[in-house]
Amino acid sequence: MTNHMKAGRQASPGTGGALCLTGMYIIPAALSLLLLGACGQTESGYANNGPQEFPIYTIQQAPTTLKVQYPASLEGQQNIEIRPKIDGYIREILVDEGAVVKKGQLLFVIDAPQYEQEVRTATAAIQSAEAEVSAAKLQVSNLTPLVKKEIITATALEAAQYNLEAKEAVLSQARAGLANAHTNIGYTRIVSPVDGIVGAIPNKIGSLVSPSAPQALTMVSNIRNIYAYFSFDEKEFLAFTAKYKGQSVHEKLQQMPPVSLVLPDGTHYPEQGRVETVNGMIDRSTGAISFRATFPNPAGIIRSGGSATLEIPMNLSSALLLPQQATFEMQGMKMVYVVSADGMVKSREVHVMDIGTSDSYVVESGLQAGDKVVAEGMGNLKDSLLIKPVPAKPLAQQ
Repeated sequence: MTNHMKAGRQASPGTGGALCLTGMYIIPAALSLLLLGACGQTESGYANNGPQEFPIYTIQQAPTTLKVQYPASLEGQQNIEIRPKIDGYIREILVDEGAVVKKGQLLFVIDAPQYEQEVRTATAAIQSAEAEVSAAKLQVSNLTPLVKKEIITATALEAAQYNLEAKEAVLSQARAGLANAHTNIGYTRIVSPVDGIVGAIPNKIGSLVSPSAPQALTMVSNIRNIYAYFSFDEKEFLAFTAKYKGQSVHEKLQQMPPVSLVLPDGTHYPEQGRVETVNGMIDRSTGAISFRATFPNPAGIIRSGGSATLEIPMNLSSALLLPQQATFEMQGMKMVYVVSADGMVKSREVHVMDIGTSDSYVVESGLQAGDKVVAEGMGNLKDSLLIKPVPAKPLAQQ
């Protein structure tokens, strides 16, 4: 073999003794790349193929309080439509929309001249009836001595007395007409029936209003207390009746803890409320039964017609808490990766309660206290894969 050929078989420096063919021999491209990769691999490359770190949670059993949430509609303690009792035109509007009013405060004045005319007509009718009563009395007074002297028969006196009674009835009717006319005049001045806040005022001065009009003059809402209406389905209602002590629904309601409201901006309303009433019937169309919780509203923050989320606390003496981020869905099942003592992961189905905390589920089955589950990165895992477990950060720090 020539010296040239021997030189071609020399080992390249830094290959650890591996022979890299060069020189006059022609090497296929794929084989050359494989050999070059093998020639360049180091011990640090093998270290990169070791078990990867994954954060894990240890399932713990502890007492906890869950917040069961229900959508709620809000109404004032009283929402009273203000409607006219007579026909007429609005002469004055003495309040503005959103004004705080007191019971008996004047809101509107209606111009209804026909009722003023009724007062004058009724007054004249009374005067006429009074004159006729006076004449009838005079007639009875004149006939009475004649009957005693037997100048006329008693029948004539009796007829005069009947006539007097008829005239007095006409007078009473005229007086009733005047009282009715005054009542109608009083209807031209519309006052607030309760303390509250004035709603929208769709009509303006000069608008024709009527008792039969579809639109009210305004609405006054008494929002000293606020009612929050929410619903249980039949299953939840049966669970409620089984959970709380008491012979009647009213007694069970008294055992319920105070409830709270989450406002649409996500903040908690500062006042707590109580669930006070439950509807007597289940809605056939929805299968739900309505409850009402009452909240004090001293600052008038909540208004009628709003919405919120009602929270009912549920105290559990012992619960297995599973962080929500440690679960994943597969074919409609809720799954976790459980880590064995030697670091091998295995997927497992778990069943959780329909309710939980803001960041955790309450486990019903599938896990036990002390089990370790992967906290994140589940998309990079598969069964029987070895990992290097590291403690996950507490939820508050993530």
